[in-house]
Amino acid sequence: MREIVLDTETTGLDPADGDRIVEIACIELHNHLPTGKVFHRYVNPEREMSAAAEAVHGLGDDFLKRHAPFAAIATEFLDFVAEAAVVAHNASFDLGFVNAELKRLGLAPLAVAVVDTLEIARKRFPGAPASLDALCRRFAIDLSARDKHSAKLDCELLAQVYLELVGGRQSALDLGTLAANAAGRAAADRPARPPRLFEPSADELASHAALVAKLKAPIWQA
Repeated sequence: MREIVLDTETTGLDPADGDRIVEIACIELHNHLPTGKVFHRYVNPEREMSAAAEAVHGLGDDFLKRHAPFAAIATEFLDFVAEAAVVAHNASFDLGFVNAELKRLGLAPLAVAVVDTLEIARKRFPGAPASLDALCRRFAIDLSARDKHSAKLDCELLAQVYLELVGGRQSALDLGTLAANAAGRAAADRPARPPRLFEPSADELASHAALVAKLKAPIWQA
């Protein structure tokens, strides 16, 4: 099962007000586990950054002007996502921005299944804090690198949180893969194990003889 963990950073809170994506990151999952394939880009929003948003993610105008606009990365982004389900925390926010960027380019919105980890967390832990930070603390996931928001780091954290939300770390025990790897190894490559032989004790021999003596017409004497 292929899924894409997605996160964005933006110039503000509402694409309807002209806010734009400034960073987008995606991590590919297979059976809920990262494959190592990542899509990550900083994006020139073609507008000024708000002071409030810059305080959240630390991405300023001078830095972002050195990067390509969303139009230059849209095809690569869509190819990476393809038909996979998208996993996001408060998915309506990130997908709202992504679809607004696609609409500006005359492209159709993403038509994929969506998994919202915020909704899952609220159902599993009703009344408890369900922010990404709170869930990382709940599952003892290291937050020390998260001094500011980062789409790439947040994707990495969310992938770990998602694994916990859908069943915990036992999902990482991919027994099918382990069995296939073991079957694929040549017998000569496998470590030899010496046979384990045990001699019966005198008491065990005596007990066995007493048991045999009680048997009537054992088949080996027929």
